[in-house]
Amino acid sequence: MTARDTNEWDSSDYDDGHSFVFEYGEDVIDLLEPSPDERILDLGCGTGHLTAEIASSGAAVVGLDRSPAMIEQARTEYPDQRFVQADARDFDLEEPVDAVFSNAALHWIDEQDAVLESVTDALRPNGRFVAELGGTGNVQAIVDAVRSELTRRGYESTHPWYFPTVGEYASRLESHGFEVRHARLFDRPTTLDDGENGLEGWIEMFGDELLSPVPESERAAVIDAVEDDLREALFADGTWTADYRRLRVVAVLE
Repeated sequence: MTARDTNEWDSSDYDDGHSFVFEYGEDVIDLLEPSPDERILDLGCGTGHLTAEIASSGAAVVGLDRSPAMIEQARTEYPDQRFVQADARDFDLEEPVDAVFSNAALHWIDEQDAVLESVTDALRPNGRFVAELGGTGNVQAIVDAVRSELTRRGYESTHPWYFPTVGEYASRLESHGFEVRHARLFDRPTTLDDGENGLEGWIEMFGDELLSPVPESERAAVIDAVEDDLREALFADGTWTADYRRLRVVAVLE
């Protein structure tokens, strides 16, 4: 386990308060273009909504996630769909797949080369890898505000995610035998759920590692200070908007 794998997931809160994660992922399925005769792996499937969406094409889909809570909820929500609990850096499939799909999962993992090695092992020749993850500069304003407040309080701060540039990730894919067919980095300002409490909820869901140096008794005060710092830039009409930047790739295993 690495630092970026230590976030504690509340699967119910994830679905109820952060549905934008999988709702935006529906666009990535358009890049995947699943067909009924294919076998597809959804890597980092979370609570399984996109797994089920891909399966509605008629493809045979397996959802994989390392979080027991996510897999349990996915199996409850979609009892006829197959889900497995495993680590993206080290997993085995019974037979190769035609495509590996991943949405909003890979930026949580330090060892990208281990992930891509597992992906290449899972794919048949000429199989494709279609993914979206946070790109360079993703949620930079939020990260900077949190780290600035931690520094002010005398805490060492870390950056808990992997947000690559297009060039960095394309080169990494090529080093694992992929031909990159599509790579795009773009701004995607994202409206957070729950109005006034949206930024607090986002930090509490996704920022465990970011806030890890801070005692529980101080976290509310840190979040209040971060909200004050970001209110002018990211809050309007009763809603917080996170400064998301996303990287989408389509690559074929040569």
